[in-house]
Parts: sequence; structure tokens; C-alpha cells
Amino acid sequence: MKQLEVSIMGQTYILACPEGRETDLLEAVGSVDREMSNIRDAGKVKARERIAVLAALNLAYALAERSNAAPAPGPESASAGSAMHPADRLGSSHIDLDALLRRVDAALGTDGQLL
Repeated sequence: MKQLEVSIMGQTYILACPEGRETDLLEAVGSVDREMSNIRDAGKVKARERIAVLAALNLAYALAERSNAAPAPGPESASAGSAMHPADRLGSSHIDLDALLRRVDAALGTDGQLL
């Protein structure tokens, strides 16, 4: 296992990364950093922890939307040897994201809306 030093919203983290997956991890870090920076720059939420939770929810929601919009897998992609990424299976869960977002928005109150 390799270790990478990355920066998210100006804070440095050391992350473990499987050999050969460095590019994937760096892309994920870039997505998280952009999302958190956008929330911070909007100025409605100041606490780093709340920014991180909102960014995580926004990214999970976007991933679920993308998964739900994808065509249903054909018989060839449903085989046991399929190399589907675990995140691509997110759309198969039955999470009510709209209800979750309403609950988070209610909990945040005047700190800002999630979407």
C-alpha cells in the first residue's frame, strides 16, 4: 500500500492508496476539494465539518443521479466476472435521497441549503 500526501481546502492529508490507483485517488481528492471550496466560497457555511458533510452529500447525490440515469445492465455486464466499480452500484440501493436532503436542510436551518 502506497501513501500519498494530498491537500483538501488547504489542509494536508496522508492517504493510503493501493498500488496503481494513484490517479483514481487524486481525481477523487480533486472532486472533494472542488466541492468543498465551492461551498466555502459561497459563504453560507463556515464550519469545516459542515462543509465536508455537505460536500459528501452533494457528491453522493450526483453519483446516485448518474447511476440512476445509466441504462440497466445487460446480461453480459451482470456476469460474475463483471468489473463494475462499487460506486457504480450505488443506484441499486433504495435510499430516498430527496428525503435525506430535506432532513439535512432542516437540520442546517439558516446555515444554507444543500442544493
